Amino acid sequence: MKPRTITLYSKPNCQPCKATKRWLDKRNIPYTEVDISASPADLEAIQSLGFQEVPVVIVSTGDPETDLMWSGLVVANLEKYTHSTKAAA
Repeated sequence: MKPRTITLYSKPNCQPCKATKRWLDKRNIPYTEVDISASPADLEAIQSLGFQEVPVVIVSTGDPETDLMWSGLVVANLEKYTHSTKAAA
């Protein structure tokens, strides 16, 4: 299985964003956080993917056709798709 990287698009004072970060941090799962309030280009990029709310989580294997992405705190997806990132760290 290819190593996965996680990118978390968030904004300040977003409770689902904070909860997603806590979930990842508690399990020592590495991720990169992007604050969309500080980056109009990143906000535009996630909107172009059809997302209208944060957090947006993108789990990537390096191939855009197989990247997994969703918005909101979705624990079932976090449990299913983030387990293999530890090997990439």
